[in-house]
Amino acid sequence: MKGTVLIALGLLAAPTYAASAATLDAVKQRGTLVCGVSTGFAGFSAPDSQGNFRGLDVDYCRALASGVLGDPNKVRYVALTAQNRFTALQSGEIDVLYRNSTQTYLRGTTLGLRQGPINFYDGQGFVVRKDAGVKDIRALNGATVCVAQGTTHEVTLGDYGRANNIDWKPLVFDRVDTMYQTFFGGRCDAMTQDASALAGAVATAAPNAADYIVLPQTISKEPLGPFTRNGDEVWSDIITWLHYGLIEAEELGVTQANAEEMAKSSASPAIQRLLGTSGDLGSRLGLDNKWLLLAIKAGGNYGEIFERNVGQQGPLKLERGLNALWSKGGLMYALPFK
Repeated sequence: MKGTVLIALGLLAAPTYAASAATLDAVKQRGTLVCGVSTGFAGFSAPDSQGNFRGLDVDYCRALASGVLGDPNKVRYVALTAQNRFTALQSGEIDVLYRNSTQTYLRGTTLGLRQGPINFYDGQGFVVRKDAGVKDIRALNGATVCVAQGTTHEVTLGDYGRANNIDWKPLVFDRVDTMYQTFFGGRCDAMTQDASALAGAVATAAPNAADYIVLPQTISKEPLGPFTRNGDEVWSDIITWLHYGLIEAEELGVTQANAEEMAKSSASPAIQRLLGTSGDLGSRLGLDNKWLLLAIKAGGNYGEIFERNVGQQGPLKLERGLNALWSKGGLMYALPFK
């Protein structure tokens, strides 16, 4: 009876590491995290001049590797297209999919995959040439629109057109780089994709970025986040709490530069729990109790990751918007670490 009462009150809890931890065990044994990313989205995952992947999704991979393996460089990146990204995860080719992928009902119920917490709130937008004089999406009636195959954008384009009597003509591509080449080559009147990706394409792939404009309207919700395999509860929990840890760090003022010092000197119970100075939040997942301290030291808190890759310090110069903390008008909100 006493045990029943304690469980009901949430005061008696068995360690969760007894749950399935196949991927965690495999990563530890291998000594390398295999992370699925995009083939090249500026700000999210794209190789630099030395061939090293950089971006918001890449920084999540690095934070994960640091927290699990103690080294942010112990990552092998697998560049995936929209067509093969989910198959690569289902087949075990990768450990986690951090490629910017929209979370939807059907993807959550039909792929045998688990959708993690949203790490970027986006929306489907359109880019056009400035000299076309297009100011509103409705002006694209009859236009040829470049769109990537196997994406939510392809479906939403058709749905929105039918619902709003816009007769656009989709030109579908199986490769994003080919789509960019075709649009910037002048074959399409417009191109549609996540608004953030369009900003990246203009910044990095356009012959002259000043010749193009991303229209202000969006036609969908595009919540982007990681995917893991169903039935691997511990690994999925690690992916989930990594994100919340990066958000919590921003809320508490823990940064890449001060994390080590705050772990030693902060009297805040919340910071002590987050950084592993007190409690056993890491061991419950089969990790070192300071795993989030290591993750934060790899690339900073969520705000630092955002600003460096897609914000004012990065190529896209995006405002935080919906991706700001909940306390600053956004949707980023960490579940309590207690």
